[in-house]
Amino acid sequence: MKDLNASSSTWADTLPSQWGPELAETQSEVEVPLNRLKQDTAQQPSAPGAANAAAEGLSIWGWMREGLRAALFLPPRTAAAAPTPWQLLVLSLVSAGLLVAASRLEVVGPAQFNLRGWLTPMWSGLVLLWLAWWAMAPAQRAAASPAAVASASVPAPTGGLAAWYVLTAWAPLAPLLVLYVLMASAVHRPGLWGGSVAAIVFWVAYGVLTLWVLASLVVVSARFIRSRWRTAAFSVAMAAVIGVGMWQFQDQPWEPDAQAMADASGGAAAAADEAQEPEPVPLALTQAMFEDQQALWQQQVDALAPERPGVVDVYGLVFAPYADENVFRRESTMVSSLLQERFDAQGRVLHLLNHADTADTHAWATPENLQRAVAALAARMDREHDVLVVYLTSHGARDHALAASHWPLQVAPATPEMLRAALDEAGIRNRVIAVSACYSGGWVEPLATDSTLIMTAADATHTSYGCGRLSDLTFFGRAVFHEQLRQTHSFTEAFAKAVPLIQQREVEAGKADGFSNPQIRVGKHITPVLQALEQRLQAATVEPEASGGHMASAPAVRAQ
Repeated sequence: MKDLNASSSTWADTLPSQWGPELAETQSEVEVPLNRLKQDTAQQPSAPGAANAAAEGLSIWGWMREGLRAALFLPPRTAAAAPTPWQLLVLSLVSAGLLVAASRLEVVGPAQFNLRGWLTPMWSGLVLLWLAWWAMAPAQRAAASPAAVASASVPAPTGGLAAWYVLTAWAPLAPLLVLYVLMASAVHRPGLWGGSVAAIVFWVAYGVLTLWVLASLVVVSARFIRSRWRTAAFSVAMAAVIGVGMWQFQDQPWEPDAQAMADASGGAAAAADEAQEPEPVPLALTQAMFEDQQALWQQQVDALAPERPGVVDVYGLVFAPYADENVFRRESTMVSSLLQERFDAQGRVLHLLNHADTADTHAWATPENLQRAVAALAARMDREHDVLVVYLTSHGARDHALAASHWPLQVAPATPEMLRAALDEAGIRNRVIAVSACYSGGWVEPLATDSTLIMTAADATHTSYGCGRLSDLTFFGRAVFHEQLRQTHSFTEAFAKAVPLIQQREVEAGKADGFSNPQIRVGKHITPVLQALEQRLQAATVEPEASGGHMASAPAVRAQ
């Protein structure tokens, strides 16, 4: 390169454009040393907050700060910095740990970590990583050029997938934590959001926080993508992935410790009693028992009484599939007897029960027998006018499956979809369904029809109570069926009076995870049917209980 002080026509031709026309005539007096030119170039100011980010990287705290700053929709000042592998690991674990700790607030009382519930949603993270790589690839290559960096007041982040992953993990963290606290308040203090205005406030806050989470993810991703149509495509795909995850994979990192709650549900007095009732012995499974079960099933089906013309008959199906605890045997037996004694259903009840002591008297409570029982009852009853009462009692799970156990017989859990399909296929119109199990509120939507009354011992997110080894009956079964339905023939009235009793008893028993919140839904078409049934049963003549008599039905003309 030529010396700047040398006079030459070549260098002189560049002076007007480099220094202006006024310096062209005095070019011999301008001295710009070569080393000064290099220093000036090197000392040009960079974007605020991003100096040396690419060269020196960011600290752990720096990444946290920029991620939380992005929650306020401010541009992250990371420039071309990318987290190191160990930074990526620490930042991911810290954010995940905070969310897992916050989700623990949603479970009151004893809880256990659900590894499957924690790992299952991670498939969506892998899908979003691929989508982000596709969406941001062109912009990241272009934004990495020196001209693009120098032209922006705050350079676009160009740290690639690693930088995007860290920022999208920390940007929605604040609203997510607040959202967990909001949900926990509904669990710990359900009365706080019980009013109509409070409920509106709750759901507005829930919606705002959810939109904040999604918006922060979209805005951060848009800064990496820098293309409107690619950002739109990524946003739609991200919403779809998150929606599918929330719909199909509802497991949570924490779930109530069912065994601890079951042990406690017997009550303090029973727990203090050292003479505990022994657990049921396992089933002695033999070929003779299999053959006897087939014969027993046919006998019970053949013994079903036919429907009576002109009378709204009640048929019953009682299902108790959990053999390991005697409470379900006692409760299902109580309900079966109640239907026959109080609802004029003598000879019209099928009682399916898993218990080692009843293998020669009761058909097994299996999903196959449940479907067969529905079909058998439908063949006997007037499917358009009679009423089928179904009572299911067992432990329940968050996925709303009804627990089954009859070792060594392998029994699959029953599901609401299974029962709904059997009822629809059988063509039974009028249905009264009661489910006594934890999380049984999840049965309401799948079973609801205009001709169905369904009530459950809990909502879809809470446990019920009284299903432990020391319990005589569950709190729901005792209050609704054993107590209230012995005083009235109205299912809705019995439920309404039982709910405050259940709540009071749960408080007295020290139920730790909040009110079970029993649910009921009454179809508009079954209401007049049940009212007519109630009037008939109330008008019926009941012989004195001491004489061992039973209800004699008063003939009633069925409403056409």
